[in-house]
Amino acid sequence: MMTVYWLIGTAVLLLIEMITISLTSIWFAGGALAAAIVSVFSANIIIQVAVFIAVSIVLLAITRPIAVKYVNAKVEKTNVDALVGRRCKVATTIDPANSTGKIIINDVEWGARSADGESVIPQGTEVQIKEISGVKLVVEPIEGLKEEKENKE
Repeated sequence: MMTVYWLIGTAVLLLIEMITISLTSIWFAGGALAAAIVSVFSANIIIQVAVFIAVSIVLLAITRPIAVKYVNAKVEKTNVDALVGRRCKVATTIDPANSTGKIIINDVEWGARSADGESVIPQGTEVQIKEISGVKLVVEPIEGLKEEKENKE
């Protein structure tokens, strides 16, 4: 009779996985299936639960990193996340002492500050967006990036 319960559990976990498509219950479905197979040969519930836990953990540990790598590989950055790494020109001089600095991207004006928090970056300088801090873009001049690469080599 326990075999039927384990198979029902497997079906429910697979159904949850199909509905959510988030790779959360597939490993437990594998564990429940393994426990169902064990229940055919052993009526001991402790052994069945131990097999369920062990198989679930092993499947999770071995396959999750691989699955996450391939499932999330095609996710495109959107909105603000898509700005990081882009290059643009400074519209208003970035001056930390006066708390000024603007960049225009896609007709949208953004506040900006230098990556080191001290450098003045003149208007018209080509910069690369390194990160986003609050509502400001943290940028670094392209020349600074070239010098960094040369120093590392």
